[in-house]
Amino acid sequence: MASTARFDVVAIGNAIVDVIARADDALITAEGLTKGSMRLIDADEATRLYSAMGPAVEMSGGSAANTLAGMAALGRRCAFIGQVADDQLGHVFTHDLRALGVAYDTPALKEGAPTARCLILVTPDGQRTMNTFLGASHLLEQAMIDEDVIAASDILYLEGYLWDPPLSRAAMRRAIDVSRAAGRKVAFTLSDAFIIDRHGEDFRALIAEGLFDILFANEVEIMALADEQDFEAAVAKIAPKVPLLVVTRSEKGAIAVEGGVRTEVGAEPIDEVVDTTGAGDLFAAGFLAGLAEARPVAECLTMGAVCAREIIAQIGPRAQSDLNAKVAARLG
Repeated sequence: MASTARFDVVAIGNAIVDVIARADDALITAEGLTKGSMRLIDADEATRLYSAMGPAVEMSGGSAANTLAGMAALGRRCAFIGQVADDQLGHVFTHDLRALGVAYDTPALKEGAPTARCLILVTPDGQRTMNTFLGASHLLEQAMIDEDVIAASDILYLEGYLWDPPLSRAAMRRAIDVSRAAGRKVAFTLSDAFIIDRHGEDFRALIAEGLFDILFANEVEIMALADEQDFEAAVAKIAPKVPLLVVTRSEKGAIAVEGGVRTEVGAEPIDEVVDTTGAGDLFAAGFLAGLAEARPVAECLTMGAVCAREIIAQIGPRAQSDLNAKVAARLG
């Protein structure tokens, strides 16, 4: 039976505008950065690094918002909760998300920190090194949480990156309570190993309480969460603790474990990796869209793999190809 919920997914995440520029390995080294990582920076560092970057493209981003953009492109009903400021980048972010068909009504901040931005350096191998100034995005308060929207959504999708700021962490905890009280499901994406380093105990406690129905991770993140050096050992430790575990493995494909049953798919073939920004976000978009359509887990994984392939073949985290057509061509 089709869901009667207003939205398939409501996501809470950082509201960020991405500033993306190509860079060579020499710049990464000169800046003392770890290629492929994400770090938090302050306003002064954001200004300094921006001046060192080459020509850039600006587009709305943010992990959970990217996932919703992909889901909307696949025809799903989505809503977003995240904080911007009442400034130029805040207006850009709001317009971009709404133009995609995502419901977004979080009031903008009238004063204080500016809208968040992520300075992304893309090296020739397609790796992205992210430098994030959280700005207004980490000022999301519990009062900004639309509880009616959460209760009217089949799945609440939470972005691990936003667990770092205390205000937004409290807001997300409240959102979990609202979602579960309404009999909905909660999905959580671990986002990055550095977040697990800081908040792994929180995440393990939430998992132990049975508060996550779906957990998304990549290979590095699941090993960090499990405190294991071996991938299979990490999966064996975490999978029994969540109803549905989904782990991406880059060129090795992805797995899902549900009720003790493991399903695997390979990565979709691609001629050239252009930019890995948003690959995990779009994988989640495809997977969650498949769940919303009540597809088998194998097809959900394949939809995720197709969406990830499309995003790494272009610059930026918002799809420039017709995801619906690509999925249909793959699955029929």
